[in-house]
Amino acid sequence: MEPQRKLLNSPQSCVDEALRGVVAANAGLALLRGHRVALRSDLRALKGRVALLSGGGSGHEPAHAGYVGAGMLSAAVAGAVFASPPPGSVLAAILTLWQAGVSGVLLIIKNYTGDRLNFGLALEQARAQGVPVAMVIVADDCAFAQPSKAGRRGLCGTVLVHKLAGALAEEGHPLDEIVTRVTKAVKGIGTLGVSLSPCSVPGCLPTFELPPGDMELGLGIHGEPGIKRLKVGSADEVVKMMIDHMTDSSSQSHLPLKSGDTVVLCVNNLGALSCLEMAVVTRAAFNCLEGRGLKIARVMSGSFMTSLEMTGMSLTVMRVDQEILRLLDAKTTAPGWPNLSSVDLSGRNCIMEPAKRASDAEVPTAKEGSLSAVIRRALEKVCVSLLSAQEELNALDRASGDGDCGSTHALAVHAIQEWLSSHVVPGCPGQLLSTLAGLLQERMGGSSGALYSLFLTAAAPLLRECSDPAAWASAVLAGTEAIRRYGGADPGDRTMLDALCPAVEELKKLSSVPRGSEMAVLQEAVEKAELGAQSTCELTARAGRASYIASKRVTLPDPGAVAVATIFRAVFVALAGSK
Repeated sequence: MEPQRKLLNSPQSCVDEALRGVVAANAGLALLRGHRVALRSDLRALKGRVALLSGGGSGHEPAHAGYVGAGMLSAAVAGAVFASPPPGSVLAAILTLWQAGVSGVLLIIKNYTGDRLNFGLALEQARAQGVPVAMVIVADDCAFAQPSKAGRRGLCGTVLVHKLAGALAEEGHPLDEIVTRVTKAVKGIGTLGVSLSPCSVPGCLPTFELPPGDMELGLGIHGEPGIKRLKVGSADEVVKMMIDHMTDSSSQSHLPLKSGDTVVLCVNNLGALSCLEMAVVTRAAFNCLEGRGLKIARVMSGSFMTSLEMTGMSLTVMRVDQEILRLLDAKTTAPGWPNLSSVDLSGRNCIMEPAKRASDAEVPTAKEGSLSAVIRRALEKVCVSLLSAQEELNALDRASGDGDCGSTHALAVHAIQEWLSSHVVPGCPGQLLSTLAGLLQERMGGSSGALYSLFLTAAAPLLRECSDPAAWASAVLAGTEAIRRYGGADPGDRTMLDALCPAVEELKKLSSVPRGSEMAVLQEAVEKAELGAQSTCELTARAGRASYIASKRVTLPDPGAVAVATIFRAVFVALAGSK
């Protein structure tokens, strides 16, 4: 028996429960008793206007109930998952709208045989009862070069039709005019989908098999495979291939576009693509269309007509004029319609210059001093030691984090080495620490970059005027306190502080030891740091990422503490070698 992979109560009840969930969360919606019909809760507001009715199989959420609201659909009829709704429910919805005093009912359906039959039967039955009803069939699929007799399928472009017709109905236009204008607009819509995975109807196996690394081009929204199986490429490559296919003039189902046309772009998540991927795809589609000389007036990016959990997306492009844009921009209360910008998007300058920091102009030119050579040697030794420890730090981090502690420190090392190769080391240690703080903040990244940058930033002012051993001790203490203050950790929490704090306590002696004893204090501080790092094996993490891991699983030293001990040891070795 296939293990349950969907968070449902049962395959049999999921559609009804989902509809109740949508309605419960939206005060503008209600359910028609005895039917899977979501309709506006304010039917009286429709009196004298054309009502819009759509629907189809479930599993395409937010379609179709998500588009019920003022300015869009008046009601939506849901079938079982991927199954056309029964004509009895469609007729019940039509008659309910008619009884509310509407002037007519427009059915907007996708070009699938089941929808045509069931909605068509209900239409004929309603007409027989004297209801003025019309139907618009959306067929925006650009997949097939030579469509069969069934014609092009209805896909995500249907959502745009809901919006155009809804805005016209809200303005009070008559049924025949809405049909004429919407039918014309449909001819300027094209959609093509691509998927990296199948989906599965609740209680059933996946609709098709797709090996990792393959993708289906030109699939529908019901889990059916596409017209072609290809290897997955980059987002730019996939989007370009899709738009090339959609606009190929040799195909009978292509969308004719020419340079200078104004279009609306809809990037539709088929269910399981991450928001990050969707944003990358949106950028790729925007750039590809602009590269063809098209003017992009509006962009929709999100989940508009899904296919359960399918990992894929579809691109819909619609040719528009100012009147169509006006209708798209009209207000709607439908919960599934996005809050779109009403400004043309092509030709905008999307980049703003950051404000210059006042300190940028005030940084003095770095000059070498008596400490420059020894500090350079210490930095070089720290870099070599951290690179040598990279794999060890990564391995320690894998036990309690994401395994990149060594790699993150390597980023800092490469930034410092690059800086050392093209800059003099300032004789003023405070100036050096400020420079390193900015470098690590920019190049190291993550919480480690922030912690080291905090340490260096807080330490730097104490080494601006003086650089004797006592000043260094005070600077290290100030840096450590900054880490404690902003990082929220204390010694004993299994963090870098377990190595840093014991070393700092030892370094405090630098303010009172006899001249010539400084290296002995530093050696003791190094040993305290190493002991502190080793002691983290016995500690339960109470801060940082490791605090979310069961303590019995973390039995190795904390990688941050080990890195601190490594830095202390490298500085000591470098200073001892320069004596």
